[in-house]
Amino acid sequence: MQSNVYKQKMSCTSCTIYKSGGTATADTFDWVNDLPDTTGQYDIVEVKFKATRKEFFRNEEGLNLKRGDKIVVATSPGHDIGEVTLTGYLADKQFRRKIHKPDRYSVGVIYRKATPHDLETMAKAKAREQELLIQSRKIANRLGLEMKIGDVEVRADNGKAIFYYIADGRVDFRQLIKEYAHDFRLRIEMKQIGARQEAGRVGGIGSCGRELCCSSWRTEFTSVSIESLGYQGLSQSAQKMAGQCGKLKCCLMYELDAYVEAGREFPEELLVLETAQGLAKPIKTDYLAGKIWYSVHTQGVERTFQLTVEEVRNHIQDNKRGIRFETGNVRTSPKPGDEFVSGNSDIKYQKPASKNRRRKKAGNRGSASPEANAATNTPGTHRQKQRPIKRQEN
Repeated sequence: MQSNVYKQKMSCTSCTIYKSGGTATADTFDWVNDLPDTTGQYDIVEVKFKATRKEFFRNEEGLNLKRGDKIVVATSPGHDIGEVTLTGYLADKQFRRKIHKPDRYSVGVIYRKATPHDLETMAKAKAREQELLIQSRKIANRLGLEMKIGDVEVRADNGKAIFYYIADGRVDFRQLIKEYAHDFRLRIEMKQIGARQEAGRVGGIGSCGRELCCSSWRTEFTSVSIESLGYQGLSQSAQKMAGQCGKLKCCLMYELDAYVEAGREFPEELLVLETAQGLAKPIKTDYLAGKIWYSVHTQGVERTFQLTVEEVRNHIQDNKRGIRFETGNVRTSPKPGDEFVSGNSDIKYQKPASKNRRRKKAGNRGSASPEANAATNTPGTHRQKQRPIKRQEN
């Protein structure tokens, strides 16, 4: 029965994503929805709390739980309310994958399904979080601690609060905890997180127009290296490829394996080709399309053309035998992001003159004589004065 919940279907490169109007969070399509129910065979249940925090509990009472149910779970001390995300075989598989040492992991128990009274108590506790966040930041600033309180999570029974903070080094917050406990009348727990985890807890919309992956479905964060940009032919500027957390976007790793596998078909050396018009240097590589764009300077004009991987290999072998090919016999294409002028036979790239170049030309016209160049001490004349004089030996 989905009378009160709408589902909006959106296209994705790897799967189909549905956005639920009730929870306002994206999730992947459940491909195993038609498989037999295995809830009774496994007692492990994955439960989600605020943001992306998830923990595992045991269904010792044998409750009939399904995904999306609100349940009351045991904590130390007190209780909390969470949402069921996985049950049965999938929950057990997820538990074995995430928990590397099950003997040291304390698995709590599930008390019951949440009642309307439980949900009302939880709503009152969650209403305090914004006020606690503001007050906690003021206290931390007054104590002069080099830390940032990113988020506050109050437990459903209104007996404990978790303060998530970011800090570059170690922070002595013993006095901070005392003041928090005295002012807020709660049990205090301090948990340090990273920039990616903070962005996931705060949430937002990414450059793709969708909800951030870290706040919708990603719970594990890995470092993204700058080398992943080069494999995919993206800009090497870290600022352009950075997300709301200030680090490289996590989505840069989604298609990296496909680019690395496609890049194995490309030659690893001798990419600079020798043509009849001069040396052709690679300026762009499209690994998925299997093409390389080259640029060659002829008579002061830059000309670009593209070659397939097979053509590049053949030209490399020809260059090793001393054979140079004519660029007029290959396909021409404009350089991406620049202006070009089309002629009768081919396409020639013509870079527009910038303002600085025009000013430089105007300055050279005003000091055309050698005496004027010497008076202005231009870089060209300066290098000529410093040039060493060779002595002739008898």
